[in-house]
Parts: sequence; structure tokens; C-alpha cells
Amino acid sequence: MSIKDQYRILEFGDLGDERGNLVVVEGAQDIPFEIKRVFYIYGSDSEVVRGQHANRNSEFVLINVSGTSKVRVDNGFEEAVIELNRPRMGLYLPTMLWKDMYEFSEDSVLLVLTNTHYDGKEYIRDYGEFLKEVGGTGLK
Repeated sequence: MSIKDQYRILEFGDLGDERGNLVVVEGAQDIPFEIKRVFYIYGSDSEVVRGQHANRNSEFVLINVSGTSKVRVDNGFEEAVIELNRPRMGLYLPTMLWKDMYEFSEDSVLLVLTNTHYDGKEYIRDYGEFLKEVGGTGLK
């Protein structure tokens, strides 16, 4: 399966008016899962790389609600780089994709929605172990 068939770019509607913008994201409607956890990353500079893991059970939607960042996704055979640069744009990531978030702008706030509560045991933080689990050849 091509990496481009694994992730999905989501475009959220702008429900704002003359008072300003309003973007609503509802679980199991605007995104393909019920939201169980929300966290956000800010204060990272352009040299920092976050993520550097895959997840066995967690799905994610990443939204740069302010500023910009890039996300590199890797399925063990190929990779893609997606720039998150609009607050109405979301990036859906299913399970078992390696992800690196990087090149954060100074004003970046990266909002992350997941379908699971945190469980450190479902994280794969070693790229070699990830490759074994997906039967991949590796890109790094």
C-alpha cells in the first residue's frame, strides 16, 4: 500500500463570520474516531524534532492551530512530508506509521487529537523494532 493511501489530509469548515474565524472539529464526524486525548506542542524551535515513534493502537489528527510545522511519515517502505500551514487543515495518521514533527515556526502550536488514552507500551520508539513489526526495508 502506498504511503499516500495511509494518511489523509482533512479540511475543516470555517464557521466564522464578521467577528472572526471559528473552526469546529467533532470526533467521529470531522475526524474518523472518537477523541479520547488532546495535547499540544508549542515552544519548539526549527531545530527540534518531536515524535520519532510509531503507535500500535493510537490514531492521530494533527492540526497546526498557529504557525507551521512539517510532519514526515514513514511506513517502512516509503515516506512523505506534509507541511501543516493552515488552522483548517488536519493530518489524519492511522496506526503503525512512524512520525517525525519538525521545522516548527516560532509561533507554532501543534494540536494533536487521538483515539486512545496514553499507554507508553503501545509506542514503538526504536526505528529498527518498527521495521521488524511492519516488515519494512527502512529509509533512515
